[in-house]
Order: sequence, then structure tokens, then C-alpha cells
Amino acid sequence: MSKLAIFDYGAGNLFSLESSMRKNGAKQVSIIRDMDTLDEFDGLVLPGVGNFDPAIISLEPFRRTLEKASVTGTPILGICLGMEMFLERSEEGKLNGLKLLKGYVKMLDKKKVKVPHIGWNNLNITNSSSKLLSGVPNESWVYFVHSYRIVSQEKEITMASTEYGTKFPVVIEKGNVFGTQFHPEKSGAIGEKIIRNFIGVCIKSK
Repeated sequence: MSKLAIFDYGAGNLFSLESSMRKNGAKQVSIIRDMDTLDEFDGLVLPGVGNFDPAIISLEPFRRTLEKASVTGTPILGICLGMEMFLERSEEGKLNGLKLLKGYVKMLDKKKVKVPHIGWNNLNITNSSSKLLSGVPNESWVYFVHSYRIVSQEKEITMASTEYGTKFPVVIEKGNVFGTQFHPEKSGAIGEKIIRNFIGVCIKSK
């Protein structure tokens, strides 16, 4: 049985993410607003809705819980903004990120491309051992809605990249911390496969 939690920053509708998790194998999905019962779940998802500073403020009381989980506990999947918050800082806000990963978040270059980036781009898979991308063909297309990208100082955590004005990481994995810059819940069959892979990681972690 897989029991997943989606953290609600209070910034948007999480229905599509919740329904996709259920459709792809999660037996129970709960929307949570605190981390007091995090150890009761098999996995945690930080969704891709909202803005950096307000989302960080909502997570600040649970920073230590997330730090502990990132090392020894519950698998965590960050989607878009959720992944960006793993880094140390973001050009979108003034507050510190969660600092689970080394690097920062940078705005896409408006001189080169249209911002926000909304639409389909392909994945250049750079690490065949990726757990999230197991069974996903190289050059698969996924759906993006974002204005920022991560600049990682840990090159080995990048599992896949894409190119939009410049090349940047779009799938990262470090221990039990996972992230996608794109929205798997909006990425058709490929996104569903990635969600099933994450649920599989969650089941194996217990």
C-alpha cells in the first residue's frame, strides 16, 4: 500500500496532481498543511503551484523535518516550484531556500525566449540509473509551465536536461530527494510513468 502526502501552500488547485497520483497507483493521497504526521506517509510531494517566498514561509516551521527526511526518511518529490525550493536561493524571492541541494534558481533569459515557458519540450536523459526515469525513452516530451530554472552546483544529481534558450537540469535525484522542472501530472503517458516510478520508490523505502 502506498500512502502519499501533497503539501498545500494555499496557492492553487491540487486536484490534477492528486487524481494523477491516485490513477497511477497511490492507494491513499492526503492534502496536508503541516508535517506533524509526515512519518505516517510513504512519500511527500511538494507541488508546482505558487511563488517562492510565500511557499517557503509556509514550509519554514517544518524545515528541520524536511532536512531529516531528505537524509534518512520519506522520499520527497518536488515539482517545478517544489524542486526550485530545494536550492539555496531564488531570483524570484528574497528568502533562503530549503538548502537541501547546492545551487540557486535563475529566471529564464527573456532576451532569448518567451517567458514564462509554457509547452512541451523533450528530455535529454543523461543518467541511465535514474529511478524516476526508469523505462522512459530518451527524447520523451513533457509539459512545462515555468519562468525559472535551477543552476545546480552538484552536477552528478542531474538525471535529465532540456534546452529552452539554454540547457538546464529538469530531473534531479539525490538520495531520497527527487525533482522535476516540468509537471508530470500534465505530461501524458510519460508523466504517468514518472509518477508510477516515484510511487514505486516510496513503496520500497518502507
